[in-house]
Amino acid sequence: MNNFYLNRGTKINSDLASKPILNGINILKRDMAKKFNETEAVENKIDLVCDSDLDQEEYRIVFSAPDTMEIRASDDLGFIYALLFLSNEFLKINSFWFWMDQETESVDYIEIPMRTYTSSKKAVKYRGWFINDEVLIDYMCEKNQSLELWDMAFEALLRCGGNMVIPGTDRNSRKFRQKAADTGLWITHHHAEPLGAEMFTRKYPHLEASYKKHPELFHALWEEGIAEQKNNKTVFNLGFRGQGDYPFWAEDPAYDTPQKRGALISELINIQYNLVGKYVDNPVCCTNLYGEVMELYNEGHIQLNPDIIKIWADNGYGKMVSRRQEVTNLRVPALPKSKGRHGIYYHVSFYDLQAANHITMLPNSIDFVNQELHHAFTKGVGDFLIVNCSNIRPHVFYLDAVKKIWEGKEIESTSHAQAFISEYFGDFGDVAACFSDYATCTVKYGDHEDDHAGEQFYNYGVRVLATQWMKDYNNHAPAFAWATGDVSLGRQVAYLKNTCSKGLKSFSELAGKCKEISNTLPELQKKVFDSTIYMQSKLHLYCIQGVLDFCDAYEDFADGKYMRAFYKAGRASEKFQAANAEMRNSEYGVWNGFYENDCLSNCKFTAYILKNLMNFIRMIGEGPRFFDWQRELMYAEDDRRIMLLTNLRNHMTDDELFYAMKEKISIS
Repeated sequence: MNNFYLNRGTKINSDLASKPILNGINILKRDMAKKFNETEAVENKIDLVCDSDLDQEEYRIVFSAPDTMEIRASDDLGFIYALLFLSNEFLKINSFWFWMDQETESVDYIEIPMRTYTSSKKAVKYRGWFINDEVLIDYMCEKNQSLELWDMAFEALLRCGGNMVIPGTDRNSRKFRQKAADTGLWITHHHAEPLGAEMFTRKYPHLEASYKKHPELFHALWEEGIAEQKNNKTVFNLGFRGQGDYPFWAEDPAYDTPQKRGALISELINIQYNLVGKYVDNPVCCTNLYGEVMELYNEGHIQLNPDIIKIWADNGYGKMVSRRQEVTNLRVPALPKSKGRHGIYYHVSFYDLQAANHITMLPNSIDFVNQELHHAFTKGVGDFLIVNCSNIRPHVFYLDAVKKIWEGKEIESTSHAQAFISEYFGDFGDVAACFSDYATCTVKYGDHEDDHAGEQFYNYGVRVLATQWMKDYNNHAPAFAWATGDVSLGRQVAYLKNTCSKGLKSFSELAGKCKEISNTLPELQKKVFDSTIYMQSKLHLYCIQGVLDFCDAYEDFADGKYMRAFYKAGRASEKFQAANAEMRNSEYGVWNGFYENDCLSNCKFTAYILKNLMNFIRMIGEGPRFFDWQRELMYAEDDRRIMLLTNLRNHMTDDELFYAMKEKISIS
């Protein structure tokens, strides 16, 4: 078989005046410039040829002459996928090359066997990412005055075979809509932002966001949003939830029955559907059956046009059941019971202020994700799959798994980890076990198979309980009742301690294994390893250690051992600060500052709250004179016992007192 010599002299020719295709060509040109040496060029060409016989997104690569490769497709995405296929298959530029710091070895040329290459059909028609809770990406772009991370996000999604995106949350979704569309991606919308229109409260901040009072204003907003997007490929999300991630009836008591709520939602979705039809021929529309809306739909209170794709959601932890709403956790199966057009909203990252993961990986296994998604496919949800990917870099391992699943592949934890490591670390097989073992280490906080904790469990658990402790330690913390029920604060703290203690050994062992492997890796692989799985294992470990010190502090406080409680609270603060330091120490190069704006899980803020707790404990245990602990720590025994002067030096600050304790006494 003859070969086509792809090299720096290869020209890419196209008469197609399309921004998305031009973007795809520029990506391949950039990759070729990185891959090929400045040696003597072999002149040949790649021609892009429109072929109306091919389906949407389909491509065919053929060779019409020894020096001519033809990429044949009928639409933008077909050409883009073909160009990225060449980049991945032959230049070995992987889907997450940017997010995993992949370096490529330069060569003079690459031989491509001259045979026909064709695209494969995906298991899901519309598939993509929701770049949600994007506080790390957003901060980095603002800090660096660069949109590179957004460009790289859209490129990575295309490389994964994705064709659809929600390009950010709230303002960002509108700000980056056109940038995403210019790469060839379909645009869709957050379930709280119907039609991608501006939020009512943003447009009219001084008006009550009531449809009953201002229907014409809502209609105008929706119509404006549709008109803005009519020339882009858009999956219009229909619905009416509220002015945030909560239901509209939370602010409008007029809708006090399921029948009233369902009737309004049905009416408004029908109005929105007809509005889209005014501007777009053969529109693609969807609606989210998320949270309380799914309950209304299942009870028959919401009636939908059969052409609308109904999107079912996991609970934020990867299980296809209804999500926990504060203390209510009905776990109603979130899959269709009837035929029709159906899809999924799935999370590899979730922010619930309870136990989910945002800056660490999904706490449930690849096996579990594979099982849930493939089971959903058997229920007919192949029209749509949107994945909450948040800030991408912490979640690449799972996003790579979902990529394979939406291609129709069955995967399992061990083999996926081995393939992932082969792509991004090379011949270092021991690394794979660290990734595949991760989910086996996570803390199990409940009885269900998916009840495994991300880093929010430690941070919000401590902050909620510490707040209640300082506010009123004679009563329980209502915001932690989702985990414990209405039990005393002491029992809530005991639950947190017993639950997290189970993860101490497993994450100590995983962090220890990572440390050993890290010391064997070459510089680049070590950097990536240390800033991904090793950093995340240490983050879990330090947070768990902080939780246990916090719980010990409460026990000492309850026993009247205030000085010990103060010291344990200080140790807890140090552990959460150490978790934050691990994130910041994992930054380098393009990632400098990446975790600086960890403002959601926010380990550094947990450390700050614990500093406040130290002060509270000191107030109770040493106030109002504030010299007893200082005398005990710093004075000779004869000076301590003779009280002619209360104190010989200035009162110590909390930090000074804590560090004196660390140096002078041993408190276990």
